[in-house]
Amino acid sequence: MTEPTTFERWCILNGTRPVPATPMMVARFVADVAPWGMDKIWPIVQEISRAHYTVGLADPTLGGPVAAAINEIAKIDPPRSWNKEEKQRFNSLPYDLQKTVVRREDQREKTVRRAMQEASDARAALKALQQPKVTDGTEADAA
Repeated sequence: MTEPTTFERWCILNGTRPVPATPMMVARFVADVAPWGMDKIWPIVQEISRAHYTVGLADPTLGGPVAAAINEIAKIDPPRSWNKEEKQRFNSLPYDLQKTVVRREDQREKTVRRAMQEASDARAALKALQQPKVTDGTEADAA
């Protein structure tokens, strides 16, 4: 017989069955183990998801209550450029997707800032080339 998983042990202590689990039950589990941090909690949440998926049951980890419980721990801010409705939708995404969106948005912002700096440098260089050169205190054509 295999050793019970962390979630299974929690279910035994709380008088519930691990499968099928409800989104509210998984959210309560996440809240109870919040001090462990996301590095330890997220693999357990994925394990709960797999346990349901492999037997053909709905995934209780995808529900809004679980996302809300995870957001309380992870506190990942939605991208600044997103509007209010998009930010609310962001908070309902699974943790791994939130991390991916934020990472990609950060990469995009860095790329845009770098392109803007390169454009500014190019404008400054062009302006310098277009300025007339001064020699002996008199202006001469740049050509």
